[in-house]
Amino acid sequence: MNQHKRCSWCVWDELYEKYHDEERGVLVTDDKTLFEFLILEWAQAWLSWITILRKREWYRKLFYDFDPILCSQMTDAYLESVLENPSIIRNRRKVFSVKKNAAAFLKIVDEFGSFYTYLSQFFPVIPLIHRYHSLWEYPTVIDESTALSKDLKKRGMTFVWPTILYAYVQAVWIVDDHVVWCWKA
Repeated sequence: MNQHKRCSWCVWDELYEKYHDEERGVLVTDDKTLFEFLILEWAQAWLSWITILRKREWYRKLFYDFDPILCSQMTDAYLESVLENPSIIRNRRKVFSVKKNAAAFLKIVDEFGSFYTYLSQFFPVIPLIHRYHSLWEYPTVIDESTALSKDLKKRGMTFVWPTILYAYVQAVWIVDDHVVWCWKA
């Protein structure tokens, strides 16, 4: 067992610990992985992140290994079949948002050259570092996630509330948030 001190939100589950130690807070710049985390954060809305981590492989299978081009081409009939699979969150709005948001994602990539370049305009210093003394100090949104949310909504995306996007930028290490005693701080 790993003896690192970690942020307390993840210490009660091995999958959470692995995610915290190996993925969260690792800079992501490639479009496919950035799109993957968007899909997973959309799915997570109103749920816990551990729920989504446990279902991640099914999301990978059903959403073409998170390929935004293939996701933008999904038919409504295919999405209806996805809704029948009990291994994912079967929320119609969340499932159908993947196709719509994939198309908007691709337009952003076309305009900016990459999604990471697009994100960089909202976060000129990457990572934006915050250190907290307890989980209760973590904000639920930051100004940058609010600005990003407004812009993505203008570009046609759904499920891009500031809280979801704050979690998203933490996941892909655009924002580096840990408690001061965490080994990753």
